[in-house]
Amino acid sequence: MAEQEAKSSIQVIARMLSLLDALARHSAPVNLKQLAAETRLHPSTAHRILSVMVQNRIVDRIEPGTYRLGMRLLELGTLVRSRISIRQEALPYMQQLHQQLGETVNLSVRHDDEVIYVERTSSGTQMMRVMQIIGARAPLHITAVGKIFLAADGSEKCQEYAKRTGLPRFTENTLTEPASLLKEIERARQQGYAFDNEEAEKGVSCVGAGIYDDDGRLIAGLSVSAPSERFDKAWAPQVKQMAERISRAIGHNAGHRA
Repeated sequence: MAEQEAKSSIQVIARMLSLLDALARHSAPVNLKQLAAETRLHPSTAHRILSVMVQNRIVDRIEPGTYRLGMRLLELGTLVRSRISIRQEALPYMQQLHQQLGETVNLSVRHDDEVIYVERTSSGTQMMRVMQIIGARAPLHITAVGKIFLAADGSEKCQEYAKRTGLPRFTENTLTEPASLLKEIERARQQGYAFDNEEAEKGVSCVGAGIYDDDGRLIAGLSVSAPSERFDKAWAPQVKQMAERISRAIGHNAGHRA
């Protein structure tokens, strides 16, 4: 039964993609009959799938029975483009920082209450149990870059985050009290960098700083992680400086930042 349901779900996704491809071939809105014919779907099946896509803003219904690609695709495309761009711009600087310090350098972005690691540079001989692999996610309060994002939000939104998430514990060093977290993010706001003191993973420490776009928005974070016995808090100015260089490379003017 489970296998049959999985096969059915995959079939629906394939049909949805075929409808998107059909809509993409037309510059003007397309009626249901034509879409069904081009995708070889029964009109009722096409209508059912299109209705769900309309609800999720992937497709717009212009008038009864007429459809076009939706604005959410533009939003998602813009998001993907910005993330690809930051990865391309940041990588040479990440490699420089890795050469300087000899430790793992991470690039991460925010998604809701988590950071997502989108790029990483490290030498193949390094032995480190690190959870920050590309595509991995982590709650904001347990990571150095996550604290930078919380600092940019301000204390009120940080308190909302604490209440919303409950500040789950990952290690004995995780900040699980709102007052402690607020104190930490205020320090991060003043310094322009933040630390993860074995709060995400025992035996691994990290320092991170923010990357800002041409509008002065915090869009990503640069961090260096290392086994705690090798970690040096004195790396913080170098990490911050490299994050500033990446920010300038994508058009940020320091005068924009509050």
